[in-house]
Amino acid sequence: MSYKLLAALAASLLLGYPVAHATTPEAAPADAPPPPVVPVFTVDKTSLANGGVVTVTGQAAPGKPVYIEVFNEKPVTGSFFDSRPNKETGKTPYKLYMASEIPAFYRIHVPRETQPILDDFKKEGRPWSYSSALSNTGGEVVYREPGKHPITAYQASLQAGIVGSRGEVLPTLDDKERVRRSMQIMKARFRTVDKLFAANVDVKEDGSFSAQIKIPEGSAPGKYFITAATSKKAVSESAVVENQISFPIRYMKNAGTSLNIFVPFLIVLALATFGVLMGAGGGFIINPIMLMMFPIPHNVVAGTVTPTVLFSQASGVVNYSKIKFISWKVGITLGIAMLAGGFIGPVLTTMITADQYKFVFGWILFILAALMFWQTTPGYMAKNKKEQAILKEFQKRAEEAAAAKAAKA
Repeated sequence: MSYKLLAALAASLLLGYPVAHATTPEAAPADAPPPPVVPVFTVDKTSLANGGVVTVTGQAAPGKPVYIEVFNEKPVTGSFFDSRPNKETGKTPYKLYMASEIPAFYRIHVPRETQPILDDFKKEGRPWSYSSALSNTGGEVVYREPGKHPITAYQASLQAGIVGSRGEVLPTLDDKERVRRSMQIMKARFRTVDKLFAANVDVKEDGSFSAQIKIPEGSAPGKYFITAATSKKAVSESAVVENQISFPIRYMKNAGTSLNIFVPFLIVLALATFGVLMGAGGGFIINPIMLMMFPIPHNVVAGTVTPTVLFSQASGVVNYSKIKFISWKVGITLGIAMLAGGFIGPVLTTMITADQYKFVFGWILFILAALMFWQTTPGYMAKNKKEQAILKEFQKRAEEAAAAKAAKA
């Protein structure tokens, strides 16, 4: 026993102080698993100009598959309407789930050998399951960002839809349910397998890995966070890449995409000119064109096109009133009906998928086109002498108004 220990023992006996024994840390059990090896990596660039490719190279634990999560800092709104019958009760829940902070861009890169799994999900078409794809590829170990943000649930009803309401707000979702619903919202927002997955991570036997991270042209500007993981406990620090855009490219905040504003400007100029000739403002033509040409959600297209029609309609009202072609009584009556529809329509856009929207809209246009074509056939025109007389009268008035205007000038 050492001199210092003897002195401490003597002091404790004389003064009544307790003795503080030095302890050595307990050794870890021999069979305890080693701590997980966290992947480390580097990127070949930290800035992009309207998209580009970032090369990731790094090192992980040998024999472990590597998964990479990529997301943008810009938040957008996503929704999922659960209208599928419950397997146990057979009842349809009619619940709307809305998240206002999901990433504008999101993709998980999985090992290259999982490509056949993704191909199988592609073959399923629209019914493919995002949660199953994450589970089967292993990508669920890195699925983190979308499940962090709050989701509001609504109990939809026919009465609520009529008055333009989303329905009754339901209790807050727990963590597990929030993550599950976030997957459904992400699939509803991005729709296809290729937009949410990329099987291009090459992993070697020694644990070294590499991948090409493609940020498509027209993606959201701002910071992109890149994170690698081999398990839920072995997650790397994030690398940050900045995507920059400049005029004439502009970012649509609610759509989560960027576009050259001159392209839709020229298209809409031509379509609106034709649309006003038909008394419709051009919105019924602009809507499907925007859906086909640009990666914009259908509800954002509907909302964006609606106010743009005001400009063409306003100028059309002024010019049609000058030549006395407006029946204000009928117009105001129809306007009241359109006002009511304006409350119902925006609610319904969040409760249907883009495919359902296109299907209904396409059939409406097809039926209208067929009816208009039928009304221009010689047989129909011959049976409607009165309609021809009205058209001639309108032409006569238009010519008289034009002549009077020219005389004043």
